[in-house]
Amino acid sequence: MHFSVITPSHNRRQYLPEAVASVRASISAPLDFSFEHLIYDNGSTDGTGAWLRQAAAETPNLRTWSYPEPLKAGEARNRIIRETPPDAWLVPLDDDDILLQRTLYHYADLVQRYPDAPWFVADFLRIDQDGRYLPNEDYYAWRFESPLDMLGAIFRAEHFIQGNVCYSRSLFDQVGGYDAELPMAEDLDLYVRFLLAGHLPVVSPHINHLHRFHTSNVSIGVDGEKHGEDLRAIYAKYAPQLKALGVVEPGH
Repeated sequence: MHFSVITPSHNRRQYLPEAVASVRASISAPLDFSFEHLIYDNGSTDGTGAWLRQAAAETPNLRTWSYPEPLKAGEARNRIIRETPPDAWLVPLDDDDILLQRTLYHYADLVQRYPDAPWFVADFLRIDQDGRYLPNEDYYAWRFESPLDMLGAIFRAEHFIQGNVCYSRSLFDQVGGYDAELPMAEDLDLYVRFLLAGHLPVVSPHINHLHRFHTSNVSIGVDGEKHGEDLRAIYAKYAPQLKALGVVEPGH
């Protein structure tokens, strides 16, 4: 069993070392699996590239690439994933977040216990820019009876998913990867296609990562109205399928 942690990075020199250290600290015992951390330097101008080159020379299982111009997140993720083994399990990690030491262990345990499941969803906690826990901001994944139930909740804006997942490379390939053109919510768009393909995630109550809130978060300014716009854009892409399933368009 092999896990590939995927991280596109743009101008996160301040926080990226903690993300890298968190993956390196992953503990597999007593299970038997391998892991690596793949980072795509996406047009950074803050010294990220130079730091990554040094870190890759000193850190086992860390592989990095650089591109001079910033790409949309979906395309950057796709480029990383093309470098992973075809039988890998993929774990997204933002460049300012912290993976918990037993996250990969918990996913490996799930893979063994649910051999037919191609993706998993977990919980996460929120921290501030200095790493302090933010009370009353925890995220807990919901359990659904069917992919249709989960799709309905997503497009009613009752539930969302972001980087708190693990999915197989084969499922990723089956649905065509991330949409390289979406400016935002490329992760939710991918998960909608997982559900449309008939795959309901297995929910695990472990903590996947610490999600950092700071003044330069990519999601700064994504309020209810902006989230609604993203949902409507995703719905429009799959409207015939969603309408045939009875999933109501957001806002209706």
